[in-house]
Amino acid sequence: MHPLLATRGRITLYLLVWLMLAGMLGYLLSVTGRIPLIEAEALALPLCLVYAFICLAPWYLCRVLPLSQLPKLLLNHTAAAVVVALLWIVAAKVLALGLSRRFAQLDQRFSPQLPLLFGIGVLLYLLAVALHYVLLSVESSKEAETREQAARTMAKEAELKALKAQINPHFLFNSLNSISALATVDGVRAREMCIKLSDFLRSTLSLGEKQSISLRDELALAKAYLDVEQVRFGARLKVELETDEDCDDCVVPPLFLQPLVENAVKHGIAGLVDGGTIRLEARCRDGRLHVKIDNQFDPEAPAARRHGLGLQNVRNRLRALYENEARIETENTGQRFVVEVDLPCAAHL
Repeated sequence: MHPLLATRGRITLYLLVWLMLAGMLGYLLSVTGRIPLIEAEALALPLCLVYAFICLAPWYLCRVLPLSQLPKLLLNHTAAAVVVALLWIVAAKVLALGLSRRFAQLDQRFSPQLPLLFGIGVLLYLLAVALHYVLLSVESSKEAETREQAARTMAKEAELKALKAQINPHFLFNSLNSISALATVDGVRAREMCIKLSDFLRSTLSLGEKQSISLRDELALAKAYLDVEQVRFGARLKVELETDEDCDDCVVPPLFLQPLVENAVKHGIAGLVDGGTIRLEARCRDGRLHVKIDNQFDPEAPAARRHGLGLQNVRNRLRALYENEARIETENTGQRFVVEVDLPCAAHL
């Protein structure tokens, strides 16, 4: 559809502009042709209204003649302007003849103004052509912006899917290695760990594919993971969980806690002979969710390979989802490692 006809407001504005042009044209004919103003306006008003719709036609020609084809563009639009202006003065002559029944000899008094009307017709048509190229440029710019926005959205979704896809295999490989090591020592605990692992994976299948979940569900996933690891470590792994009830309904990305808790186990508790405690806190203040994971670690233990993969994964996901609205910070106090996550406590992502 023609952009000027897309809405009632645009049509009204377009016709108002042509009514103003009709008033100016009538005044010009009255001054140059010594025609009474009322007679000149009686001619100008219907002529401009007809020409208003004729000047919508360049839109379709402009669409097939881009500005890059300048010689062809000038030739075609100039020829069209001449033809349309000739038809316009013919229509003006016929209208003047018809109005001569009311205004005596109007057609004879109006005939000397036909060359002027022809020039005005060519000018108005070419102005309409220029307007349509402006409209095409604006439309093209909006389409390009829409495509760019869609591309950014698709890229962000692809990045999130790729980051999320790293979580389950990474955790699963570690868990299977743990089960393999445990099976040679304690088959009963290895079977118990398999059962808890299957429960955890079942939960991740139902919640992990969602775009967002409540903090209550996210904490349940983290607890399910820790249940798996507690089978392996027994009394060596202690968990303290402290959360505000006001935080339960905060919406968060699924499985953003699990890599952080896994890091706390793998790089912290696993390296301690006597084990240690992982403390998980969740607080809400001023519409913000503050999560803190605190664990002990052995500063003399050798660094694990690919250290920080889970932490970097969470940082990338939060950046992709919240941009500058979320932050993640770490602190090493010598014997304790603290991860703090601050993000909006929103109703939806």
